[in-house]
Amino acid sequence: MRASGVVLSVKVSGSAGLKLVAGVALLRPEEHVFATMLDGWRDQQAARNLSLATIASRLRVIRAFSDYVTSYPWQWLPQMVDEWSMDLRSVRGLRRSTLRGYQEAVRLFCDYLTDPAYGWAKECEQRFGSHPVQVCHEWNTAVHVQDNEADPAKRAFTAAELQALFDHADEQVTRIRGAGRKGWLPAFRDAVLLKTAYAYGLRRNETRMLDVADFGTNPYAAEFDGFGVCYVRHGKAMKGSAPKRRSVLTVWPWAVDILRQWTTEVRPLLALDGNPALWPSERSSRIGLQQINSRLSAYRDALGLGPGLDFHSLRRSYVTHVIEGGWDPLFVQQQVGHEHASTTSIYTCVSSDFRTQTLRRALDQTLHQALEPAGAIG
Repeated sequence: MRASGVVLSVKVSGSAGLKLVAGVALLRPEEHVFATMLDGWRDQQAARNLSLATIASRLRVIRAFSDYVTSYPWQWLPQMVDEWSMDLRSVRGLRRSTLRGYQEAVRLFCDYLTDPAYGWAKECEQRFGSHPVQVCHEWNTAVHVQDNEADPAKRAFTAAELQALFDHADEQVTRIRGAGRKGWLPAFRDAVLLKTAYAYGLRRNETRMLDVADFGTNPYAAEFDGFGVCYVRHGKAMKGSAPKRRSVLTVWPWAVDILRQWTTEVRPLLALDGNPALWPSERSSRIGLQQINSRLSAYRDALGLGPGLDFHSLRRSYVTHVIEGGWDPLFVQQQVGHEHASTTSIYTCVSSDFRTQTLRRALDQTLHQALEPAGAIG
């Protein structure tokens, strides 16, 4: 904007800067200031090296909160957070962890606005006669008080349920192909995808983002050829950081067989030339998360299994079954990419048979030691 050929730029420390014109009032000053606040907060988070996806998600939360309370940050009150949180829980049915994440975004934004280094309190007081305050406090926000906040209904597949799921997926391929329909290729892809997610203990997006090149040779398990290790490049990020990478070693030979058949015989019939994705889509380069969810839900419902079994249950099952198979807990922890052993223990849902057998072995060993002659060696 220009007035008499003069443009003044007033830079608010740490913000994107307010563009003001001498003698000319802003048409919508509230909207302009709010937009500049968001730009400044975006830049501050980018300077902290947070991922762009995390920044964009937090900005969406702030805009949604502002729209809900129909006011600007210098007018926000703690009571508004109370009402918004109640709506998110009772109407939208958000999970505890999601609600806490939303509240955390508002808290961080208010921290930014009330920090004297950025000058927003003074700027808002001069323009609107009010200033931003912190509206998220200990008494009106969710607190992270336990390690596991998952729905109690969520669990691992039993061995029988898992076998039934995989058998059903294979049957759909046979049925669709036998009927002469083209849908057998996506059905084949999804069957192998589900088995691969279980075979390597992968999260949903980790599975989706695999490329053909993400498998390699394990020199200590040459029998697995080029499928001895799976390189996960899109692991779960920590506090807005870049995706965490890890390598997962193959432990079950059957995983090599299905991946070899998929990559050499079937995938070339579905993927376009030059597409690196391990799971190509018939409509795009890579299968979508909703497609994965829909396929698993359809198979689960067809088998009469409960909603507590979701895609993440495949990962829970992997942890459970390798622990039951006698693998070292530290090895399992590293395989699934958990920073702490306590996190892996949350995923472990060992069967009652395994627990009974473990107890029996311990009792038998104790009894054997008690019956040994005094002074016996060995």
